[in-house]
Amino acid sequence: MANPANLRWEVLLPLFFLSFTFNLMFGHAIWLNLPPSGTKCVSEEIQNNVVVLADYLVVSEDHMHIPTISVKVTSPYGNNLHHKENVTHGQFAFTTQEAGNYLACFWLDGHNPAAREVTVNIDWKTGIAAKDWESVARKEKIEGVELELRKLEGAVEAIHENLLYLKSKEAEMRAVSEKTNTRVAWFSIMSLGVCIIVSALQVLYLKRFFQKKKLI
Repeated sequence: MANPANLRWEVLLPLFFLSFTFNLMFGHAIWLNLPPSGTKCVSEEIQNNVVVLADYLVVSEDHMHIPTISVKVTSPYGNNLHHKENVTHGQFAFTTQEAGNYLACFWLDGHNPAAREVTVNIDWKTGIAAKDWESVARKEKIEGVELELRKLEGAVEAIHENLLYLKSKEAEMRAVSEKTNTRVAWFSIMSLGVCIIVSALQVLYLKRFFQKKKLI
């Protein structure tokens, strides 16, 4: 009889890879509710040399008075990749030069008389999802099933690259953990040694004190 845990993983793993592949191929939409004051940010950990493309749009029921926002996108090292003020929509695109957490922050400008939350829709695409497949199809003269196979091939390559990236990150974290454990072990040994030395000095001091008082 099959183990229920194994059956669960057999079902979940294909669903995970399907979901991951879907996000790779089509990107994902994000909805942010910006408060009247303060900033809200979205972030994604992206490896090096990956294309990032995003569109953002203020969604308002009042089409006559659409509030404006400011947008700032920064790299893991704090480099400014995109900065706009007093806009209702826009787009940013870049190719990552460093691996790490990329941050996109949004906040309301001071031109919001209603002083209420504003919804922003963000269409965030990375990797093959940001690739212009129409241009690829025209350039290589492919369409239909062949084009879909090329997209799947790109998705598989992206999954493989992400797995390699995660493996390298795991190796880095393991190295840091081992180094930290080594330092903690040495610190524990040094602390124990200091305690032993202090205890021995206390015993010697008390022994000499009692000898001077002729108590022993």
